[in-house]
Amino acid sequence: MLKANIGSPLALAILVALAGCSKQQPAAPATAPAAPAGAEQSSQPHPVPTMAPAAEVDLAGIAKADGGKTVAEVFAEKDQLGGQTVVVRGKVVKTNANIMGKNWLHVRDGSGAEGANDLTVTTAAELPQVGDTVVVTGPVTLNKDFGMGYAYDVIVEDAEVTIEQPGS
Repeated sequence: MLKANIGSPLALAILVALAGCSKQQPAAPATAPAAPAGAEQSSQPHPVPTMAPAAEVDLAGIAKADGGKTVAEVFAEKDQLGGQTVVVRGKVVKTNANIMGKNWLHVRDGSGAEGANDLTVTTAAELPQVGDTVVVTGPVTLNKDFGMGYAYDVIVEDAEVTIEQPGS
C-alpha cells in the first residue's frame, strides 16, 4: 500500500510563503535539472524566491525602549543575548501573516548598518500594520535555520508585540 507523503509539499508551501523574510537568498541553479523519464516538463521553471524590499518607513525620532536595546545593539551583543529576553522599540517595515502558525514582522529603528538594521520577529499577537511603532519583548534566538536558505543569525521568536498609539 502506498502512503502519501505530505511533509515535502507542506514544507515547500511554507518556504514559498516565507519568501522575502530571510536575509539570505538561495542561488539560482545554472541549469534546470533533467525531468525523470515520463514526467511532464513545464515550459517555465519554478521561480527562485526573492527578498521583497522592506517598505520605505520614516524611522526618525524612534526612542529606545526603557531598559531596552536598539536593533543595532541586539545584533552587536547577540552572543551575550542569545536565549535572553530583549525589549526593542521600532517601526514595522514588513509583515507576513500566519506562516508556520505565527505572524512574522521586520522591525527597524534607524540604528545599525545594512545587515544589522532589520530585526525579524515572530509572534502569536495581532499583526501590526507596516509603519506602526511597536515594542517587541521576546527571547533572542541565534543561528536559526529553517532550511532552503531561510536562516537568521538573530531572530526574536514568540515575542509579545505591543502596538503603540501615535503620541504615546
